[in-house]
Amino acid sequence: MLRIHFTGRDLGAVRMAAGPDPLWETILSFHRLRDRRGPLVFGEWRTETRVRLKGETRLLGALIPKRGYFPDFLTPAESRTGLAEGLEALRATPAERVRAELALLAAGPPAFPARAAALGDDDPAAELGRLAGALRAYHRAAVEPYWPHIRARAEADRVVRGRALLDGGADALLATLPPMIRWRAPVLEADYPVDRELWLDGRGLLLQPSFFCRATPVVHRDPALPPVLVYPVTYAHAPVAVGHGGRGAGPSLGRLVGRTRSAVLGAIAHGTTTSELARRAGVSLASASQHACVLREAGLVVTLRHGNAVLHTLTPLGAALLHGGAQGMSGTGISGTGMSGTGMSGTGISGTAYGSSG
Repeated sequence: MLRIHFTGRDLGAVRMAAGPDPLWETILSFHRLRDRRGPLVFGEWRTETRVRLKGETRLLGALIPKRGYFPDFLTPAESRTGLAEGLEALRATPAERVRAELALLAAGPPAFPARAAALGDDDPAAELGRLAGALRAYHRAAVEPYWPHIRARAEADRVVRGRALLDGGADALLATLPPMIRWRAPVLEADYPVDRELWLDGRGLLLQPSFFCRATPVVHRDPALPPVLVYPVTYAHAPVAVGHGGRGAGPSLGRLVGRTRSAVLGAIAHGTTTSELARRAGVSLASASQHACVLREAGLVVTLRHGNAVLHTLTPLGAALLHGGAQGMSGTGISGTGMSGTGMSGTGISGTAYGSSG
């Protein structure tokens, strides 16, 4: 079990990440690529991704075991502002830290590959450059095509947590996290493959929703690093690549005409329940539900359950349509139409079971 200890100051410093983290999604997706769990969510993604890969996994497989610890330097905090910034920070990792974290990796199962050991050789900067190149290439094949969908799921989760924070403060926010995480003030407990105690000591906690995180949350192994809790988004359909026909293409988009539906889309802009949507748009409850369904089928809206109600939020495509531009679709340097929907995420133990693993 993981136990995260809060002080009053820590509760006041709980923060939600602004969106998905490109490197966390990249590393965690590599775990999903190699396991067979969650076929409804990840089966088609695995098939499509393997077709696009061209040997990028060899070096990554040496550093990221199927389960257990992987080095903390693979997920620097700078990645929250973009993939390029994260890879730049990775390349700048001090040699002593690289060697120390590789020693931790070598101490655990499975056998430590010689390719990973080369990162700690006399020229770690050159090896880190090759690693950054492999991560960029893998991200381009496995994560970038699906980024609008990944971002939509993280943003929908952020809306749910933000509403809980506004309604009941940090206590309510922590109490709404997925079922494998339990708030028992002043300790946040989580299912975890090993026993760990993390003392925040006034530093607060960053909550980072992740599409590719599964079943158990993830934290850094080094307790001195800025505390971050990576946790699974609550609901997830299979990711649909940019340009893929998917569920939302076709006739549904053609139905998006008329003042009422435009009003409904605008009413959903900042997140709304179905009853709130009916009131804001001036329609009946049944009509609001029907309009939300059409928008969801068209890939413009995500619907999540929040307590006894459902909460509708815009996808990046929906936001771009509402605001008349493509700025809502920007993410890691790509644009396009991302699809989303409702449904519970599948099960499966995260390969990042402990350490940077979690």
